[in-house]
Amino acid sequence: MLDEIIISDKVKEITKQAELEVSDIFKKIDEECEINSIKVLNAFKNNRVSTIHFNSSTGYGYDDIGRDVIERIFAQVLGSEDALVRSQFISGSHALTVALFAYLRPGDLMLSISGLPYDTLHEVIGIKENNSSLQSFGVKYDQIDLINDDFDYDRIENYIKNNKVKLIEIQRSKGYSTRKSLTIDKVEKVVSLIKSIDKDIIIMVDNCYCEFVGNKTPIEVGADIIVGSLIKNLGGGIAPNGAYIAGRKDLVDLAGERLTLPGEGREVGPTLGINKSILQGLFMAPSVVASSLKTAVLAAKILDTLNYKVEPKFDENRADIVQNIIFENDKDLINYCQGIQLASPIDSFALPEPWDMPGYDDKVIMAAGAFTQGSSIELSCDGPLRPPYIAYQQGGLTYDYGKIGVMNAVERLINRGE
Repeated sequence: MLDEIIISDKVKEITKQAELEVSDIFKKIDEECEINSIKVLNAFKNNRVSTIHFNSSTGYGYDDIGRDVIERIFAQVLGSEDALVRSQFISGSHALTVALFAYLRPGDLMLSISGLPYDTLHEVIGIKENNSSLQSFGVKYDQIDLINDDFDYDRIENYIKNNKVKLIEIQRSKGYSTRKSLTIDKVEKVVSLIKSIDKDIIIMVDNCYCEFVGNKTPIEVGADIIVGSLIKNLGGGIAPNGAYIAGRKDLVDLAGERLTLPGEGREVGPTLGINKSILQGLFMAPSVVASSLKTAVLAAKILDTLNYKVEPKFDENRADIVQNIIFENDKDLINYCQGIQLASPIDSFALPEPWDMPGYDDKVIMAAGAFTQGSSIELSCDGPLRPPYIAYQQGGLTYDYGKIGVMNAVERLINRGE
């Protein structure tokens, strides 16, 4: 058949050797998966989940007991006072936007201490001009770049001692940058510093791609609020859309009033039959994240063997499920992404090409043959067409499918797309 997956003996042997060399790392990933699985199961048990919580609400969504249970479960799993988990969020960027508009007022100062935020937030903040941005409402913005992939602790301390900062934003994952993602120990250190100077500053962490990578959350190390997407880690590849905001109850309530309307807030919002998918997705999430991590580790090892630069290295401590592969040229980037697409369950017959995506300044190639559009917990690979031509690979619902996808991409890379 013309469309069958065919992997050469050469690539199979490279993969087999790579798996032998990363077996100890895989074992550690499995141990973390078990810890996080127990955490999720305890949250289900403590909140007495029943099939009645799968029921749907429509219209205003008053008295949706399934929605309420979901939010209590997420709060317990994330170690937070409260959580807002809604299908009305269309993406992680949307949830971040709701949170920022909920907490910031005209004249307030927002400070990013992890450098330039992800591309889709540029018009939200006003880094790129937009008449609906925070800046257009009089919110001020400043940023402090990382130094050697860590926070600039001295500059942060000096800045907040000399400026009245309302909110500090930390983006843990790298986005389309060349920096490393931020591990939980670095987040803990900088949060402790900030709170020792000004305990009233709201510390908000963009936790996308990071959930269940390890067994601590930013809330558990002192952050006030965290935000993430359900079509990434915590949705387990089952939730069809949605996102969450979790942390201090007063801040979660403010976000609820910004998402819906003042006075009604979290009391409204129909679930429209999504409750079971969210619960089942969270239940599967530790295992799915573990599969994604194994896929990333395998890719890092194989591509390193083929003399490509990778970040993180296969044996480095990871903060998220994202694997960078630095190709240094556009053709290899395109071929690798196309190889991922050709091993996808959906749209495997399509060959992705770079295009002008909304919210991005450069052309982007995006391979994502996923059951849920835009899902980053399903195996995907994308990158902007700009030097040094980095592929950002993430996801893998099962390790076997992830492994096949990586092998197919390597096959296409070796054969230069032939």
